[in-house]
Amino acid sequence: MTDLLIKNVRILDDDPADILIQAGTISKIAAQLDAPGVPVEDGTGLIALPGLVDAHTHLDKSLLGWPWYKNDVGGANLMAMIENEREMKRRLGLDPHVQSMRHALKTVAYGATLIRSHVDIDTQGGLRALEGVMQTAEALADVVEIETVAFPQSGLTIREGTAELMDQALAMGADLVGGLDPCGVDRDPKGHLDIIFGLAEKHGKGIDIHLHEFGELGLFSMDMILERAQALDMKGMLTISHAFCLGMPDFPRVEAMLERLASLDVSIMTTAPASAPAPMVKRLDAHGIRIGAGNDGIQDTWGPYGNGDMLERAKFVGLRNNLRMDTEVKRALDICAGGGAEAMGKQRRELATGAPGDLVLVEGEAVVQAVVTHAPRKLVVKGGRVTARDGQTVVQAP
Repeated sequence: MTDLLIKNVRILDDDPADILIQAGTISKIAAQLDAPGVPVEDGTGLIALPGLVDAHTHLDKSLLGWPWYKNDVGGANLMAMIENEREMKRRLGLDPHVQSMRHALKTVAYGATLIRSHVDIDTQGGLRALEGVMQTAEALADVVEIETVAFPQSGLTIREGTAELMDQALAMGADLVGGLDPCGVDRDPKGHLDIIFGLAEKHGKGIDIHLHEFGELGLFSMDMILERAQALDMKGMLTISHAFCLGMPDFPRVEAMLERLASLDVSIMTTAPASAPAPMVKRLDAHGIRIGAGNDGIQDTWGPYGNGDMLERAKFVGLRNNLRMDTEVKRALDICAGGGAEAMGKQRRELATGAPGDLVLVEGEAVVQAVVTHAPRKLVVKGGRVTARDGQTVVQAP
């Protein structure tokens, strides 16, 4: 962390002002600030946004830097995609440190200052992916904060030995316990949830579980998840990612579940998918549920899409939720910035005194225009340090 004075920026859509960051924290926002001895950046009238937050991604999976991957496995069979990915990682000999560096720095160039990455733990790859991503997190500590989730992508009870590897991963320093579709993958919801909640209790860590299961099956799994969270007094320590079942058209059933989620302070992470039901922002907001968003995997064996840009993801959140008014589009942006940090249990990223000195300067006439046009990022700052300029990170990707 360091000191920095940024002159002549528009704070979101407000009048021009200067931002003084001291010891990594925003200390003053006002016109015509002076700070002798502090490095100065001229904002040239650009729009200042809070640092962006990718609250759900997979840094170990991307094929960035490799020749274009021809995908012959469709999205209809989840287990086929999981098995294909595991085999391709082995065949290509992917280095999870190199791939996570490439992915993380690409996201930083687009303005991210905080990332939560799910990292595969399985009996074929062992702890190698986590070791690589943790190496990246250490190497980029001054550039972006990376939080890791030990993620049993290939299943828990169907792959003997995975639970023990998950235990080791958490002892190594993984930040959260991950889980995956307890009915759809393991077909053993009790066994799956017993393991991940047991690990969370043992290590004193929170949980972030992928829940792709649709409709009534998803609500059944969610009900079992919440029962355990309540029994273990894990209020505020649980995240459910994707949560497609909350997008089902049975509104009374969904409303009842939203009330339970709110009572346990459960966070929801979404990718605002175009091809699946999704939890709707306005309904979650009405219950005060914390919401974050992420790019998920980008350009990997699962699909060719994604580029690491959380400003583009804010646009997807807006489109998926029919957010049209300026205030609504700004809410979509917040889900991909300060709101995403709060959903992770982190200090809110915002342009206010006392907030982390994380921000991004973008071109454009207005904030909403910047979101819908994916405006060029001219400067990215993390804790008072410049991490990217004109779309290029200060640290070079391998």
